[in-house]
Amino acid sequence: MLACGLACERCRWILPLLLFSAIIFDIIALAGRGWLQVDETSQESSLWQRCISPGNCESLMNYEWGKAAAAMLICGFIILVICFILSFFVLCGSQMLVFLRMIGGLLALAAVFQIICLVIYPVKYNQQFIFNEYSEVTYIYSWAYGFGWAATIILIGCAFFFCCLPNYADDLLGNAKPRYFYTSP
Repeated sequence: MLACGLACERCRWILPLLLFSAIIFDIIALAGRGWLQVDETSQESSLWQRCISPGNCESLMNYEWGKAAAAMLICGFIILVICFILSFFVLCGSQMLVFLRMIGGLLALAAVFQIICLVIYPVKYNQQFIFNEYSEVTYIYSWAYGFGWAATIILIGCAFFFCCLPNYADDLLGNAKPRYFYTSP
């Protein structure tokens, strides 16, 4: 498959493992409280709520953009889980290889949903709170937001590989002749 010697037989297990790591990253992004933090104070925000102090929290689900961002990330996560389950069936059976491009397309759709979420959240959060209330405070998009981007980058890469794998179906099935880098003259 690649000139560096990555065998397609090994590749069939790498892709589901990458999808599993994207699932873990999405769970961290969905449940994490550190989407946005302020330098000097204890103020922090997650996908679900904004806490000005430890006991003073406001739900972001009161805003339409908060609902949209959460819905987009959840839709991307659900599509990712479906693709993870399908990848086992497709990569284990030789008759199911025709569905590889479908999984790649679904992963691309999930990546689009997550990109929309990861763009809506900071733009609307900045418009709603930062520019209106505290223009001199420095906000930092933190670790849970970064895990959301990491899952999205993995989704884009896996979508590319799932779309390209049908070109190497003989290699996946073990029917291809061995290719040697050196040939005698």
